[in-house]
Amino acid sequence: MSDDANSLVDHWELLWSQQANFRNLWNTAAQYVMPAWDNFIGEFSEGVNRNTRIFDSTAITANQRFAAAMEAMLTPRSQVWHKLMAGDEELNDSSAVQKYLDQVNKILFAARYHPEANFASQTDECYMSLGAFGNNALYTDEVPGKCLRYRSMPLSEVCWALNHQGQVDTVYRKFKYSAKQAVQHWGKDAVPLGIAKMFAKSPYTEIEFLHAIRPNHEWQPDSYGDKGKRFECWYVYLGDKSVVERSAYRTFPVSIGRYRVAPREHYGRGPAVDCLPDIRTANEMVKTSLRLGQKAVDPPLLLAEESIIQAFNQRPGAINYGMLTGDGKPLAVPFESKGNFEVQKELMDDVRSTIRDTFLNTLFQILVQNPNMTATEALLRAQEKGELIAPAMGRQQSEFLGPLIHRELQILTDAGQLPPAPPELLRSPRGMRIEYTSPLARALRAEEGTSIMNTVQDMAQLANLDPTVKFLMDFHEAAREMALIRGCPAKLLRTEGEVNQLLEHAAQQAQEQQMVQQAPQVAIGAKNLAQAAQLASSSPTGASPGAPTVAAA
Repeated sequence: MSDDANSLVDHWELLWSQQANFRNLWNTAAQYVMPAWDNFIGEFSEGVNRNTRIFDSTAITANQRFAAAMEAMLTPRSQVWHKLMAGDEELNDSSAVQKYLDQVNKILFAARYHPEANFASQTDECYMSLGAFGNNALYTDEVPGKCLRYRSMPLSEVCWALNHQGQVDTVYRKFKYSAKQAVQHWGKDAVPLGIAKMFAKSPYTEIEFLHAIRPNHEWQPDSYGDKGKRFECWYVYLGDKSVVERSAYRTFPVSIGRYRVAPREHYGRGPAVDCLPDIRTANEMVKTSLRLGQKAVDPPLLLAEESIIQAFNQRPGAINYGMLTGDGKPLAVPFESKGNFEVQKELMDDVRSTIRDTFLNTLFQILVQNPNMTATEALLRAQEKGELIAPAMGRQQSEFLGPLIHRELQILTDAGQLPPAPPELLRSPRGMRIEYTSPLARALRAEEGTSIMNTVQDMAQLANLDPTVKFLMDFHEAAREMALIRGCPAKLLRTEGEVNQLLEHAAQQAQEQQMVQQAPQVAIGAKNLAQAAQLASSSPTGASPGAPTVAAA
């Protein structure tokens, strides 16, 4: 038993107890939104049916669409959703710096979307967790000499603490490994003796471990080894509280995303938590509708006294004697429910619409609902969408994606997979910065595109009064800016040098074409001059034809 291990376990128990109220809230949300994640309180065996509470699946579908929209707006796998820029704006004009940053960005995307990196699937789980619980955690590691490796941490296993600036700098995760997995991770000689014996007898028996990541209090910026790394890592075997591994990280390896955070709280609240009353109401309303529908389709029967009527056959086509009175009145009649289906349906539609709005589903359908809109209308819709989703998604760029990219760059740098940086970039104190080019970033810039289009239209009208107005705007730069705002790939745009060469070539072709068009007139003029010269030379006096002659004295 290690004193360090005891200290780590004590810290984890304190943070875990502080999270208790949130776990109750998340467990309730999971029961209606992500039933397979309903393990915040207690544990379930694999494959257990957890859908028994659900009568309305609106929230489940809304959360899945929310996760898909988050990926499409923030990290679309088919696009380059960020690029690297120099922190010093003047260095961005350097061809060497620009070439280096483009190369690093390509290497980063290639490593991130490597077939074994598992980035796309794990971020999808993170976005699902964000919608249901308002929090997610993505662990970024590496397969040495091979690729990056991503793993979504289940929220039911983790708790964290913040630093003085409100950033997550401490994460504790209690998880289970089988004895086989523990030996695969650390090696048979490195695991405690109890695990080695268990591996020999029952390799699939599960064992509890504690993974702790926290600031390295021995960190020294100019030191080598673990002291030169800002965060320390501990793995503790909870069976005998022995330390299995101790290491360190240069950058924080867990990217934490939070949807909306209340004051003095460490954890976020997601769309499902915000509309949990509506979700539960929708489920109760569906249950009521089912009972109402059953009564309408298969209504209860109203019977006379039990001693008068015997049991009768209710199967289709059955014949029942003695079920009518002498005057032809039935002795058993169905009960007619007075429930109003239309009112019930309207109420359910209102509640479901509120749930979809909370998960931003209707917001993402703005452009889909009217695909035939003009370019200006599309920019206005995109601007509106960007303004509405910016508060929710902007936090993911700063808290979730920013630390993730820094972690990836650090791993690739330590692995020697990045080219050497230009000297001017190394000397710059500002280093590199991240510029997001995702659909979200473009939506936020839609206002600029709207301003450009409106200005161009206004200038076209003013040019009718004063043609010199057209010289006021650089339309080449305006077109380049509009291409970037609308998401045109930068590689499709020509550089300024290439544009100047094409302009010179076009001017030369225009000059040559003008010369070709003028050639017949020049030829006619030359012919006339030649004929005039010939006539002048053939005259005896050298006078031109038709000129008056002077008689000899």
